[in-house]
Amino acid sequence: MNNNSRRNAVASRKSRSIAVLAMSALLAGCHTAGPSASLPPPQKLVLLPPNAATGDPALRAADRLGFGATPGELDQIRAMGVDRWITDQLTPARIPENPVLAAQLASLQTLNEPPSTVYLRYQSLRRGAKADPDAKKASDDLAKEVITQAQTAHMLRDVESSRQFQEVLVNFWYNHFNVFSGKGLDRIWVGSFENTAIRPYVFGRFRDMLEATARHPAMLFYLDNWQNTAPGSPGARGKEDGLNENYARELMELHTLGVDGGYTQTDVTELARVLTGWGLKQRGDRKGQPGDDSFVFDQNRHDYGEKVFLGYRVPGNGPSEIEAALGVLAASPKTAYHLSYQLAQYFVSDDPDPALVAAMANAYLSSGGDLMAVYRAMIENPAFWAQGAVKFKTPQEYVVSAVRASGEPIENAQPLVNNAQQLGMPIYGYETPDGYKMTEAAWLSPDGLARRLSFATAFGGGHLPLDPSDPAKAGPVSDALVRQALDGQVSANTDAAVAA
Repeated sequence: MNNNSRRNAVASRKSRSIAVLAMSALLAGCHTAGPSASLPPPQKLVLLPPNAATGDPALRAADRLGFGATPGELDQIRAMGVDRWITDQLTPARIPENPVLAAQLASLQTLNEPPSTVYLRYQSLRRGAKADPDAKKASDDLAKEVITQAQTAHMLRDVESSRQFQEVLVNFWYNHFNVFSGKGLDRIWVGSFENTAIRPYVFGRFRDMLEATARHPAMLFYLDNWQNTAPGSPGARGKEDGLNENYARELMELHTLGVDGGYTQTDVTELARVLTGWGLKQRGDRKGQPGDDSFVFDQNRHDYGEKVFLGYRVPGNGPSEIEAALGVLAASPKTAYHLSYQLAQYFVSDDPDPALVAAMANAYLSSGGDLMAVYRAMIENPAFWAQGAVKFKTPQEYVVSAVRASGEPIENAQPLVNNAQQLGMPIYGYETPDGYKMTEAAWLSPDGLARRLSFATAFGGGHLPLDPSDPAKAGPVSDALVRQALDGQVSANTDAAVAA
């Protein structure tokens, strides 16, 4: 549906039903589009035929591999074939991106600037704050603009992108490598972290994403490795900082091996030694101008002694030590299992079938850490299609799927960003490196459900200014559209309760 027809559909709504929308936001799905003729034919998926045990495969595919079906989209998926739709989603370059989204993203100035440019502007303002009281306010305003535009872009992509599976994966992997925007300079770096260290790698090899996140200033600052210095050598601020184990510990516990990954405190210390000097340039010139935020390996802060890490002897030869350590972590069977379990828990079930996790881990190891092979092993497994594999939506998924189900065009994404925060899931807002929990136990509570109902009532009643320039489009969502979104899933008892 193009932007004009979406606007007309919203403007023509007559039937009024607010309460039913509280249920409609429980759906999820994806946009579809035809393949690009310039690309080679993709590898065919082996999917299960629909039956009583698996239910409607179009609905399952839309629910799990995207954020919410737009009006009529389930019929589009069925018409083109579920296997074709998933195949296209696995190759996002085959899907033309929504031009409305592309124009919206292009208008976000700081999102399209190099991170170093934003950093230099911000630091210049901060340096002038002592002499000019307005400079501090200007630097704070710039930081607020950067994080607001990053959150806006994130929400717009989730709601409007035609490449829905890609956006779901970006959400998953950002959460896996979580960085908290509330920690100092990370408020101006998290958008860049998502777009340069996560997005380009979600269909590639895990080893490449692991290194991209390890090199990004957002991660180096968040987990303090920019301060990690060989004992006795000058630290990041010119004084001796000493060994900092924060990043080394999370690199093994969260990013790769898992909490039960078989490593010891000695391995943490040895990996921290390997990572010394792996940090940020951040040095100005003699005239007091700030340095940039680029990655640097500082040989003067590196520990060149021999290390023994996970049973491997690591000679003290500089950057190649770090490359080797990342390779060992990425190739470990423990990492294969840890990543596969997390993916299966996110996409399939809070308590995933061990056979499914094993199949995914085997695909990871046999392919050399190719994430595409892992996704295919998951999607082609019967456990993915089982009707009993139920997932409870996170607050962000709830908000996004509601808007997609309504077909509402978005000129102002801030109300959606704000509602995700009010529901307990601010974008880039989880403080600790383990990221948001993606299970029912984390989100199902009386207070959480009451907050969701409040959002659904406000949105269903047309009280969220998604397009403040045209109040005529702010009417309630129609009953017919809600029923189309629910696709026959409302029981007779629920229907009677809502009618009453």
